Amino acid sequence: MQRIKWMVRQFLKEPWWFKILIIITLLSTVIFSSSYFSDNTYYSSFAKLSAAVFFVAYGVKFRRNRVISLIFFVLAAVCIYQSWYKF
Repeated sequence: MQRIKWMVRQFLKEPWWFKILIIITLLSTVIFSSSYFSDNTYYSSFAKLSAAVFFVAYGVKFRRNRVISLIFFVLAAVCIYQSWYKF
């Protein structure tokens, strides 16, 4: 629980452009991966690309902690691969 509170506090300290980027990527990932858009593969591909942008943004943000940053970059690479495979 302490880690979640720390993450929320860190998010609130970020600049507006970072908050907007993170919120838009999360919303687009959730919306375009929903069942309403499941019939078109382009929307699924776009959802995975927006998830990759989310992971890259947090990977760059946590670049001082190499393990966490590497985890985020690997997740971004997996999302990009899945997006390319679906496309």
